[in-house]
Amino acid sequence: MSGAALGLEIVFVFFLALFLLHRYGDFKKQHRLVIIGTLLAWYLCFLIVFILPLDVSTTIYNRCRHAAANSSPPENNNVTGMYAPVTPAPRLHPCFKPWSYIPDGIMPIFWRVVYWTSQFLTWILLPFMQSYARSGGFSITGKIKTALIENAIYYGTYLLIFGAFLIYVAVNPRLHLEWNQLQTIGIAAANTWGLFLLVLLLGYGLVEIPRSYWNGAKRGYLLMKTYFKAAKLMTEKADAEENLEDVMEEVRKVNESIKYNHPLRKCVDTILKKCPTDYQEKMGRNMDDYEDFDEKRNTYPSEKSLVKLHKQVIYSVQRHRRTQVQWQILLEQAFYLEDVAKNETSATHQFVHTFQSPEPENRFFQYFYNPTVEWYWECLLRPWFHRILAVVLSVFSVIVVWSECTFFSTTPVLSLFAVFIQLAEKTYNYIYIEIACFLSIFFLSICVYSTVFRIRVFNYYYLASHHQTDAYSLLFSGMLFCRLTPPLCLNFLGLTHMDSSISHQNTQPTAYTSIMGSMKVLSFIADGFYIYYPMLVVILCIATYFSLGTRCLNLLGFQQFMGDNDMTSDLVDEGKELIRREKRKRQRQEEGENRRREWKERYGHNREDSTRNRNVHPDPKEPNFSDTTTNWSSKYTRANNRTERDRIELLQDAEPLDFNAETFTDDSLEPESGRYQPGGRYLSMSSSVIFEDI
Repeated sequence: MSGAALGLEIVFVFFLALFLLHRYGDFKKQHRLVIIGTLLAWYLCFLIVFILPLDVSTTIYNRCRHAAANSSPPENNNVTGMYAPVTPAPRLHPCFKPWSYIPDGIMPIFWRVVYWTSQFLTWILLPFMQSYARSGGFSITGKIKTALIENAIYYGTYLLIFGAFLIYVAVNPRLHLEWNQLQTIGIAAANTWGLFLLVLLLGYGLVEIPRSYWNGAKRGYLLMKTYFKAAKLMTEKADAEENLEDVMEEVRKVNESIKYNHPLRKCVDTILKKCPTDYQEKMGRNMDDYEDFDEKRNTYPSEKSLVKLHKQVIYSVQRHRRTQVQWQILLEQAFYLEDVAKNETSATHQFVHTFQSPEPENRFFQYFYNPTVEWYWECLLRPWFHRILAVVLSVFSVIVVWSECTFFSTTPVLSLFAVFIQLAEKTYNYIYIEIACFLSIFFLSICVYSTVFRIRVFNYYYLASHHQTDAYSLLFSGMLFCRLTPPLCLNFLGLTHMDSSISHQNTQPTAYTSIMGSMKVLSFIADGFYIYYPMLVVILCIATYFSLGTRCLNLLGFQQFMGDNDMTSDLVDEGKELIRREKRKRQRQEEGENRRREWKERYGHNREDSTRNRNVHPDPKEPNFSDTTTNWSSKYTRANNRTERDRIELLQDAEPLDFNAETFTDDSLEPESGRYQPGGRYLSMSSSVIFEDI
């Protein structure tokens, strides 16, 4: 089994990163370099988290083996003769090799490759790829040039700081730093920046994750929050549609001004390929290819303006598509929560859906997850499962907060993570050590990474599921993961006292710590910032528990979900009306489909048979067409008036309009304003500046 566990985890983590990237990214539409760069960044970060417990168990085994090799029986040279006491045999150390033991020399090389590859990605390659992906250039050379210009300040700042530091070291005669010490200082600087951001994200996740599961048991709370999101998303959806209309108008003007034989026509064709299909068809019909651009002396846009327009088209189309998909997902979630609330009072204990799923379900799944099982799970068991899980996660959060405040104490050992690992180390229970390490670092990673997935900074960084995340956000998430993972692992090793700089013991360090180097070169960071700064997680947890950040954003004008706010209640009512209107619309569509199907089954075969008989056996005494139609119509009208009315109604494409008691609530956009106002009134908040829960 030597090295087999390492190989299995490498393969498993790769498919895990691939699955998550498939959920958020779009393999078909996004550039391959963006997919490969993001996948590599996520893969390396997840790999560090999964492999570190194996490094801990291997290090404990090596310490035991080293202690057994150094232990020798005491010498007894004073007593001689036949009555000399028998020297007791040395105590045997239970240094059996763990099942996941990794041979010597493999882990240092592995950590060195993983760490420096992730640092190259986060500081050099991914920032360049971000600018390249956002560029509106029409050629590879143009995009590279734009990316280099945008990152000139970014890279120049690092070179300036590094150059000033080298000059200071060369001028000061008391400092004689070697290459290894310079490397350690660079690693310490990167980890300091990552630890600063790590504590902020960790303080939010330690409170918000247990609270989200506790609130998940409250169906009424979830339904109100869904209504609130619906009102906000409708405003953003209308703004995205308006923005797309404005950009498409600019594209139409450029398309009409630049004709087929203009030198910039290829650039216009590239822009048109990024537009939606219906807009492409409209612009194609209105274009006159036979008009020469030299016949009229018009002012034509420059290539620079086309690059800017190309960038706007990419952004507006992506945002419009994302809001459309998110609106459909939010509708399904609202319908599901309303179904759960309706079925809670059901006496038959059979879960009934308002709308059937459009995708056919698996028969095997339907057999075990029948309506009765679904009712007991959704209405009875699931709320209790969320509550129990919330309590367990809350206990983990308390342990993390306590350990972050006490991990620097070695005598006595106050960090609970260190206590658990040291108890297992005494019995050399490697399975327990690896499970405890994995659960601990996995919980820390969930608290940090889930915040990265949930946070939303305006409309520039936003990880949206169902393949709706743009290239810029994917690359930015890869940068954050690569910068957060190394300080996260060092913080975990400090909590468990596996880092010698924390435990102050002359023991063999882990392979991961040996790659980072000795932080004693910068004592004010190793003995000061790394120890006392994580204590701020207590303040951040308190602020998150009382929703201080949400209240501050709400005061600044960024509408957040708060139960004691008037604007929240107004948006909840507005979202409820939007969901109600969408439900009525879908019900009418399903009723129309059922009527069409019923009419086709009832009258379609009879008309086909009669038509076939007339073609085969024509009647010479057949009356004229008008009399036949009148007789047929009057006959079936008298026989079944309701069926005929249903058939006539199916021929009408116009949908009945929905009205409120006060305002007009049709979902069509007004041509003059171009913006839909949910609930018949304007909203004062800006949809381009929205934070999701943060």
